[in-house]
Amino acid sequence: MLKTNSHISEQMAQKIVLFERYLNCHVCSETFRDPVSLSCNHSFCSSCLELFWKQAGNTNCPICKRKSSKDTHVNFVLKQLADSFAERYKTVSSETEEGEKKVEVVCSKHGEETQLFCEDEQKAVCPVCEFHLHQSHKVVPLEQAVSDLKDQLRSDLESLQDKRDEYEEVEETYQEVIQHSKDILFHQNSISHLVNPLNQILCFQLCFFNFDHHQTSVLIYKIYFC
Repeated sequence: MLKTNSHISEQMAQKIVLFERYLNCHVCSETFRDPVSLSCNHSFCSSCLELFWKQAGNTNCPICKRKSSKDTHVNFVLKQLADSFAERYKTVSSETEEGEKKVEVVCSKHGEETQLFCEDEQKAVCPVCEFHLHQSHKVVPLEQAVSDLKDQLRSDLESLQDKRDEYEEVEETYQEVIQHSKDILFHQNSISHLVNPLNQILCFQLCFFNFDHHQTSVLIYKIYFC
């Protein structure tokens, strides 16, 4: 799990915990590595999912048990989020230098673990804070807040993926138009190579016809007027 230095603010630590839980694989409980998303919208590390399926002998989702296709693809949007998170807040093992301690998110006023989340103030609170300071606010269990955040981020990810798909469709259409234009230009050049000799032949025949017509006219004139 996440370890931070003591100078990180309580509010930042709360946000990190919420975000970390969203970016954790349900199988290995670590930050996603090459995450893949199933049709049920649950996501896992690619290697964790393969190992789970191998051990289970089926391709069911580890969370909801819904049957999924083996044909999975990396969720690049989620991967970028996880990679960015891991880069900024690297996990530190228990064997690091002596004196470094895991920092729990606790209330700075009461020293109690923050088990609740105030939606009005968008912050995690402890039961004592909730009783004295947040009675009139909408307060939900922290796990529910995490679940709601997951749903919101999942919706945002789906929206980004839809936009990416739309962009790819537009890009594909654009490339098709470019190729079609090149094909038209190629055919125009091919037709020009065919038409130009024909034009020369027609011009020659027209000149010959005009000359022949002139000669015929002269001959007729001589016959009738000479």
